[in-house]
This record gives sequence, structure tokens and C-alpha cells, in this order.
Amino acid sequence: MSKVSVTETVLRDGHQSLIATRMRTEDMLPICPKLDQVGFWSLEVWGGATFDACLRFLKEDPWERLRLLRKALPNTPLQMLLRGQNLLGYRHYSDDVVEAFVNRAASNGIDVFRIFDALNDLRNIRQSVKAVKAAGKHAQGAISYTTSPVHGIPQFVEMAKAMEEMGCDTIAVKDMAGLLTPHATAELFSALRAAVSIPLHLHTHDTAGLASMCHLKAIEHGASQIDTAISAFGGGTSHSPTESMVAALRGTEYDTGLDLELLQEIGFYFSEARRKYHQFESDYTGVDTRVQVNQVPGGMISNLSNQLREQGALKRIQEVLAEIPRVREDLGYPPLVTPTSQIVGTQAVLNVLTGARYKNITNEVKLYLQGRYGKAPAAVNSVVRQQAIGNEEAIECRPADLLKPELENLREEIGALAQTEEDVLIYAMFPEVGREFLTQREKGHLIPEPLEPIPSAESGKLKVAPTEFNVTMHGETYNIKVTGMGHKSREKRPFYVTVDGVPEELMVEVLDEVMAEAGEAAASAKKTSGSSKRPRATSPGHVTTSMPAAIVDVLVQVGDEVQAGTPVLITEAMKMESEVQATIAGKVIAVHVEKGDRVNPDEALVEIEAH
Repeated sequence: MSKVSVTETVLRDGHQSLIATRMRTEDMLPICPKLDQVGFWSLEVWGGATFDACLRFLKEDPWERLRLLRKALPNTPLQMLLRGQNLLGYRHYSDDVVEAFVNRAASNGIDVFRIFDALNDLRNIRQSVKAVKAAGKHAQGAISYTTSPVHGIPQFVEMAKAMEEMGCDTIAVKDMAGLLTPHATAELFSALRAAVSIPLHLHTHDTAGLASMCHLKAIEHGASQIDTAISAFGGGTSHSPTESMVAALRGTEYDTGLDLELLQEIGFYFSEARRKYHQFESDYTGVDTRVQVNQVPGGMISNLSNQLREQGALKRIQEVLAEIPRVREDLGYPPLVTPTSQIVGTQAVLNVLTGARYKNITNEVKLYLQGRYGKAPAAVNSVVRQQAIGNEEAIECRPADLLKPELENLREEIGALAQTEEDVLIYAMFPEVGREFLTQREKGHLIPEPLEPIPSAESGKLKVAPTEFNVTMHGETYNIKVTGMGHKSREKRPFYVTVDGVPEELMVEVLDEVMAEAGEAAASAKKTSGSSKRPRATSPGHVTTSMPAAIVDVLVQVGDEVQAGTPVLITEAMKMESEVQATIAGKVIAVHVEKGDRVNPDEALVEIEAH
């Protein structure tokens, strides 16, 4: 056995797992010369949620980040995570978009493409592998590891064989939730090593505290490459600490050959850098063996907790965690990895918050049940399927075969806002967020979300405003609970609260520089949604949402005749879209929303008068 090679994940999955993908490029570049000296097999720097976070929160061009890292790391292969036909988004793209994206990623600096499909449907990675090989880069096929009544070693071995035949250069076992145990790892890698000749790589998370043991067992049974994260961003829902694995293997036949002292210097740097992002730390990123039962990846738990906090429903997280395995079974046991983790997780939240399973079904669940994401690992619940798509037949072909070339249309849609092909692909990946980013860039208004001050050494913590309090106005007392806050612009910042348990959104506006310096507590609060703008829902013809959301599209106008169940709005919550349907048959007499509005469950968004 030759030495073990290491992929360092601190610049992508490490901070994605622990601080919500918030590390800025400015905190990556200073340490790049030392990272480049280490001799990693690769540095994972891109893909996953980094593209989205750069645009949505950091207001950075993700392509520019890649170019800067390529220049700063001339001696180390750069790696990205690619979701097969989904690329970096939440839908399948046509083959011409896949080819263009891979080509531009390769040209801007990516050397290694780790390619996976959330359903392990290999039809969905074939085009990406082909494009990577055409670009002369390294294609790594990734098996999304999971456990269920229909998953096991025989299925994973067959996948590995198919990936090798497809032309993949290496194969990774992608254990995104940290489900592997040492014994299971030994069995799996023994079987894989006997079945294929190309190198094997293990990517596993330390959520259950087992990752280091699993790495060792994988190495002993045929793996030659492992993923780790520098200790400052290692452990818990991230990966085994790099320094620990290097120390464990040093002096053995598996010695990585990496400089432990240099790695320690890098660890000290990132330990200090992490303090800057303390506001994004989560209570759900430590060791948690519940993953072995509910299979929810740590990053998914972290996201769910933030989303439920915004809904004022964090206390119901245990109900959601119990519902997720049930939804997963209904959908045919998909592995919980992007985008299926979001699809399953959001539907579970809806099932819990609405008090009725599948009362509201997201558009993504409907597409999934139509076969638009690929073939489900097992049979889906026929009752749920009927509820979602009626008698419509599910497609059997590769979903992308139904997509016409779309790159030219995307160029026309974004128009002059796109200065380069990379800009067109920003829009392709995230149309709404991408357009907003490109518009703000054109106006010179790219302002990243603010970072809170680092707690002082003396106090160990900041003095912060209370998150729950009572307000008395005109003789009436209201209980106010702050459940979350949104992105801050120069002039204002949204806060999500509950008023006597009813979710609302407040917009805090800065009135002048003095108030800005005094902080948002001194600013003027103005309610931008709720009963002050829209009537409260009081009759059967008032159309409402199940949770706070954004309006993506308005499908009706005043005067339209609708039937009960006719879609009237498209909303987005937790990155998933849902149809809002007419509650009764009749005529639309009022529409109180427009595209982009934030809305709450108690508001009448559309009014329908019965015949």
C-alpha cells in the first residue's frame, strides 16, 4: 500500500458544515501560501453551497473567488463538488448548460470534479463525466452513501463498476451524513477494492464521532485517499481533523508525508479567523449520534434549526426530525444530500407546521414524484404520489433528455447584465439571486451581510438586546419574540418576530448616521407585512400561506374565474417553492401581493368571491 493522499476541505465543506458557508475570500487568501506548501492531493475550494452563499450573503463573484484561489495556490490541484445534472442548483439543466459550466469551471481553475447524483441515478452524472474528460480534467465519481431496506454493498459495488466503465479516474464514497461505522466501512471498501482497479476515496463526516475510525478502516481495506478538515474547522458535522489523521498515520506504511508542524500553523490561523464568524455558529454542529437513527446530516440539522427559528417554531424541531424518516420512506428512500435533503426536509417542516401530512406539497416534491430528478431508489408511496400529481404517469427516461438546449435563452433573459459567459452561468444557477447580484454589481451596491463584533476577551461575550419582551401600546400588551433576522442593506434590515405567537416581519430602518452608530435598537421600526398592509384572513375565500414565505409568482389577476385547487400563487420558503391554491371556486376580487413580497400565514393574499 502506497502512502495515503489527503484532500483538505477547509475552504469548502469545512466551513460549510460549521459556519454556514460564510468564510470570505479575504480570509482565505492570506493562508494560501502555506496551504500550497503542504502537498495535499487536492484542496476542495468550490461547489456545494459556496456559489449560492457568495452571491446571496457575501456579495462576492464566485468565479472571481476561484480565479483568485487558483492564482494563490499554483502547486495544488483545486477540487469542486458537482451535483451531476443539477450542477450547483436545485433542478436539472440541459446538456449544453452542463457542458458550458464544466468548461468554464475548468478554464477558471478546477482540476478535480467530484460528481454525484442525489438518487445515485448514474444517468444523471454521465454528461458531467463526459464534459470533465473532454476538458482534460480529473473526473471523480461519487457514491452517495446511505442505509435503507433497498441500499447495501451489492448496489454500491455495481455503481462503482459502472463509474469505472464510464471513465471516472477515481471513486469516492460520499458519506455526507456520517452514517458509516468502522465495521461497515471495512466491509464496503473490501468489496469495492475487489471490484474496481481505480483509486478509492473516503469522504465522511464526524457527526456521530466515528469518522477517524472509519478512515483508518477504509485505508486498511483499500482506500488510498481521504477527506479531512484542518482542526479549527474539523470535527462534529465537519470531517476528521487533518492534523489528527496525519499524526495517526505518521511512521506507518500509510504515512501521508505531510508536515504536521506546518499544518499546526495553518490550524492556528483558521482558529483565529473562525472567531470573526461567531454569529453563524450553530448549536447543532457537535457530535450527535442521532444521525445513526434519523440519517439527517449535521448541516441539514443546522439549516432546519435556523429555518424553524425564522418561523418561530424552533421548539418543534424534534417533531421535524421524527417526520423526516417518514417522508423519506414515502419518497422511496432517497439519500439525504442536496437537493433531496432540502426536498425531504422542507416537506417534513410543512407536514409538521400545517398539522396535516401533505396538506401542502412543494413543487419540488411534485417534480420528484414525476421522475424529474431521476429514478427513486425504491417504490414511492402511491397515496402521496396520487395526492401530488394525480394520475399523471412518471417519466422513465433520463430527465435531461426532455430538456431542450437552454443556454441561448438564458443569455437572452439576463441580457446586458451578463458581461461574460460566467455571468450567464451565475444567472442559470440561481435566477433570482443571480439577477439581484448582477444588478447590484452594475449599480455598485454589492454590500456583504454585516459581521457582528468579536466578543471581547474580558467579557467573553457581547452585550446583546433581549430576544423576548412585552410591549404595551394603547393599553394592550403584546408578547414579542425575535426569531431571526435577514440580510442588512445600507438602509434597513428585516427581523422575523412573533407577536402573541403570530409570525410577523419587521423592517428596521436607519434614520441617520447617529442612529446607525447607536445600533439598530435606536432605529425606527416599521411593519412591512401583516395586517397593517393586508387584511387578515377571515373567510373561506381568503387565500393564505402555511408559513412565512416570499412570493415568487402571481398566477391570477382581479376578475379571473378559478376553481377550488387552482394554483394562484407560487411561494418560496427554505429554498423550496410551493403552489398556493384557491380555497374555493369563484371570482378573484382582490390580489394583495406582487412578486418579491414577504408574506405571513395570517394574511389574505388573494380574495375569492364564491359564485
